[in-house]
Amino acid sequence: RTFNGHIRRWRVGKFVMDSFALTEISRVLAALALVLFAALISRWQAVNLERQMLIATARAFVQLIAIGFALDLIFAADHPAAILLIIGVMVAIAGHTSGTRAVGVPHARRVALSAISIGALLTLGLLVGLGIFQFTAQQTIPIAGMVIGNSMNVCTLVMRRIQDEIEARRAEIEAALALGATGRQALAPYLKIALQSGMTPIIDTTKTVGLIQLPGAMTGMILAGASPLEAVQLQIIVMYMLIGAAAFTGLAAAWLTQRQFITPNHQLRQPN
Repeated sequence: RTFNGHIRRWRVGKFVMDSFALTEISRVLAALALVLFAALISRWQAVNLERQMLIATARAFVQLIAIGFALDLIFAADHPAAILLIIGVMVAIAGHTSGTRAVGVPHARRVALSAISIGALLTLGLLVGLGIFQFTAQQTIPIAGMVIGNSMNVCTLVMRRIQDEIEARRAEIEAALALGATGRQALAPYLKIALQSGMTPIIDTTKTVGLIQLPGAMTGMILAGASPLEAVQLQIIVMYMLIGAAAFTGLAAAWLTQRQFITPNHQLRQPN
């Protein structure tokens, strides 16, 4: 018995590769053994994470199987409305998740949704507009998933760092405002710190790509039978894409977040 015991042809840009899912249920069960070992270690060391591990494992299985069936239908239809709907759902979930993590930021979910939407729209628009990828379901949806997932993490880091900096530097910010600085001027140094915090992970990953790890897109292509050089070309595009998405999203998140802490009269809002 197999999940998808057949090999499908799919195209990414000008690269053609053979893509296959795990062909034997036994292989999935074998991989599950690693999770069980991790749960046993957690129980042995009284870390108390085994329940969360097992729940996360079950959720990942169900979610990935479900999205696999859904993408089968969407790829077959390949309709622009379906593509946009899926992207919209991903952005909405990412915005909700990021906003939930940024506890203490006023209107955090709205800020996160707006910032991630801006980052995804600009990045995907440039990729399609420049002809790097075609606006098809098989190309746009996987790329959108990478862009939105990365943007979500950047947005969370930026929002939380701005909040932390404001809490730690409240007296300094209020002093700057009292001396006539605008809200943007008073918060500028801390927005810079937040942007650095948000973009550092993807920059560090880009610096070490190919040296410490083979990233997902490249690994997937190689496992699917593509030549390493073809896989490298796609991975380079992906890394550059993620840096751009991080910059767009981080800047939008910083700008929108600082607006939540400064009143129209250029005063620092009091914490709730």
